[in-house]
Formats: sequence, structure tokens, C-alpha cells
Amino acid sequence: MADKIKKFFQKKKADAKFKLAGPGHKLTESTISSQSSDSSRKEVQVVKRSGLSAESKVAAEAALARLQQKRENPNFNTSLAAIKAQVRKELENEKAGENENIPSISERKKSVDLDVDIPKNFAASGVFFKCPLISNDILPRDEWKKNIKTFLYEQLEEERGLTACLIIQSCNNNREKIDACVETLCKYLENIVTYPEEEKYRKIRMSNRVFSDRVQPIEGSMELLLAAGFMQQTLPNPDGVNEDYLVFHEENVTSIESLTTLIDALRTAEPIQLELDRNLQVLLPSQAANKMALPPSFYALSSEELKREQQLRTEAIEKSQMLRTKAMREKDELREMRKYKFAIIRIRFPDGILLQGTFSVYERYNEIHEFVQDNLEHSGLPFILNTPTGHKLILEEDGNKTLIDLRLVPATVLTFAWHPSVAEEIFQSPNKDVYLKPEVMVLVQEI
Repeated sequence: MADKIKKFFQKKKADAKFKLAGPGHKLTESTISSQSSDSSRKEVQVVKRSGLSAESKVAAEAALARLQQKRENPNFNTSLAAIKAQVRKELENEKAGENENIPSISERKKSVDLDVDIPKNFAASGVFFKCPLISNDILPRDEWKKNIKTFLYEQLEEERGLTACLIIQSCNNNREKIDACVETLCKYLENIVTYPEEEKYRKIRMSNRVFSDRVQPIEGSMELLLAAGFMQQTLPNPDGVNEDYLVFHEENVTSIESLTTLIDALRTAEPIQLELDRNLQVLLPSQAANKMALPPSFYALSSEELKREQQLRTEAIEKSQMLRTKAMREKDELREMRKYKFAIIRIRFPDGILLQGTFSVYERYNEIHEFVQDNLEHSGLPFILNTPTGHKLILEEDGNKTLIDLRLVPATVLTFAWHPSVAEEIFQSPNKDVYLKPEVMVLVQEI
């Protein structure tokens, strides 16, 4: 396990060097590649999948078996044909409801809401994360905080110094206090390295205000000092009164120069990062209509703070009857969106199926594009996503814009369409009505 800690720091150093190398390019890239990109798009052929691998087939069959056990109706079939038939039936019923007395999806939603709890109506059960450094588990942030802390303390025996640096960064919340602690610790160690014969730099009085305010309250700081060769001892102070000191013992470290490694680790260490899990879901039209609310974990504010802010806004609007400019409206819109930390993005395909993922509001559009591309049956082909307002999201133009910039917060349904350069080839393909991979389609939720 200690190797993971060492690899973590090695990767950080490698990433820093890689960034200094400048922008990358493909080895096969030529000066005319950009000029021929448009013409090459038109020659793109539909990628014919050779079928599922043995592992994918086993996973798909297992998923189908689990879904089958949960169905109250034993005749329910999760095959692509059955799913398409179900979607077609729902769309026809919704259309017929406009002219007849058949209740529409929105009306059925109202009736369902009376019988179920609000949490069941959430678009997602929560926000989940991954942490490859530790395990492949997918958990809420609070659970990961506990797991990260447990994991780091388990590594102290084998790699105390580097692990203590990560504890300082990952197990404390106040960034300003963490930075102040790191600077103070570095100063302690730098004094020993610079003045190895000075006795005053080898002792730290624990009642000292700087130590008690900046260092001691930060979790992991004592572990770092122990790793640096300090030991707690009771010694008389200048007034002759016994006090607790941290005393540096050179025999506890391999060499004075080894403290330089700890100083470097202290200054370069970063918190162990969590990766946002997309919480991929595949929905039928009726399921998408029934799930619109967001759980509390999507908000940047607590429920009490949200209610208070909404009340203040209502009072302000009632007091002010003046006309609002476009700039004022946009400012309020951005302020509203910044209440959220995460957003639900749904992609509606022409067959009625919806693909859903969870994104940070500060992620960029190219993350959404990649998410869709990874789940397509015909992967690698260009496509376009349209916003509800009709704006076409183009990777070259919108790729670096955040979800807030594109007004996709807190929840948006984007419409999928093939790029015109490949649309004709797709329509001539025998699999023209297939959009998502089979192993993704089996994730369709039960009705």
C-alpha cells in the first residue's frame, strides 16, 4: 500500500514536467491535416461493431438476469426490440392523450406524486465519486472522506513522512489554516537544514503561540514532525518550569539532507482528489418525465440558506417595480445557477431513449461530448447536441465552455443528432435505429 503513496507523488512530479513540455501533437500529424479534416469527415464510414466480447456478454447477461428478477411482470423483456416497443407505445399514448381522454404523461406524473415519497421523484439518488488511488468503490463524498482518512492512517507505519503530508492536505478543511501550517512546518525544517549546529532550532516549545495556533490544531502535523525526527519531551523552560517540547534527534532520520525531501513533499502535496462518477442511467420517456427534482447534495447551499435567499429575493422584487435590463436579468440568472454544484444532463435520442449523467457545473462541454461518445454504438462518428432553445453545441466552438457558460444548469435535456457529414451513411446502415451500446441499453430502469 505504501507504494501507492510513493506513486502518487511520482505522478505529481511527472505531471508537472509534462506541462512544461508545451502543447502536444500526434506523431502522424502533418501541416495539411487541419486543411483536410473537413473533407475527411464526409468519407467517414459507419463503424460496424464485431459484437460483444466474451466479458461484455457475461456482464450483459448478468445485468439482464438481475433486472428480470426485479420485474413483477415475468414476461417483461429487456431486449432492444422490447424496449423500442415500450418507447413507441408510450409516445403514441402521449400523442393520443392530446385528442382523447387518455391521461398524458404529465397528468400521470401528478397522480403518481400523490402516492410516492418525494425522494423517489429525484432525478438521481445523489452525487457519487470514485478514488482510483484507494479502490474502485463508488461512494458519496462523506463516505470517501472517512475512507481516505482510514487509508492514510493505515500507511503511517510504512511511509510516515509522505503520508503525513497527505493527511495534512486531505483531512483538514480550512485551506488558509492548512497553508499557514505548511509554511510553519517548512520553516522549522529549513532552520535545521540551514543551521544544523544551532541548538535553538532543534526544540519547539508546544505552548508557543505560533505552534499552538498554526500547527497543533491541524491533523497530520504531529505525525509529520515525528517523521522528521522530533520527539515529545518534558524539559525546563528558561524560567525553570517544566514544559512540553518537541526535540529534534538527528539519529531518528537517515540524514539532515533527508529533511529537504520532506520540505519538498510538504510544498508539493495536494489533497487526494475524488473523480465525479457519472451515475449513468438509461431512461424511458415516462421515467424521464417522472423524475425532475434534484437531491440536496446538488446544491451549494443548505436547504435553510436556500429558503432564506428565496425569501429575500421575493421581498426585493416586491419592493422594486422598475424595469430590468438584459444585463440585470443575466446577472440574476448566473447568481441562480451558482446555487448548484452539480447538474443533471440528459441526452434524448431519436428513438425516445434518454441517457443521463451527472456533471460538475464547472466542467466543460467536451466532457459531455466525451460521455455521449463513449456510450454510442457507432462510436467515433461526429454528432451534434441541440439545447432546448435550439442552439447547436459544436465541439470546436463550445468545447471549452462550462455548463454555467452554456446555461445547462441545474438540469437540461439535449437532443441528439448525427452530424450532416455522416447522417446519410448512418441512415443507410442496417443499424440506423440503434444509438446506444447493448451493454448500456440493459441498464434501462424498470418501469
